[in-house]
Amino acid sequence: MICCTGDEDRSTQSLRRPALSRAFRAGGTVFVDLHELAFADPSLMVDLALVARRLRQAGGVLRIRGAQPQIQRLIELVGLHRLPGVVVDPVVTPA
Repeated sequence: MICCTGDEDRSTQSLRRPALSRAFRAGGTVFVDLHELAFADPSLMVDLALVARRLRQAGGVLRIRGAQPQIQRLIELVGLHRLPGVVVDPVVTPA
């Protein structure tokens, strides 16, 4: 599982590389928890797309959960949700 919290942008890219490298090797389904992610720029989406591509080549899936509305918009804007091997779980809002 990859957990993204706070802000993720180009300046934090080197900090997330070890987790992404482990995800490459994990195979199967890799979950990405975005519940605590407040801000992200497209660099995170590119990194997730690369992970998804490698996982898909090995028969795996990248499953994204808990995206806040602004992060969900970014996912849709860059088209991450349309890539093969990427599943974005719908955001459940409290009643």
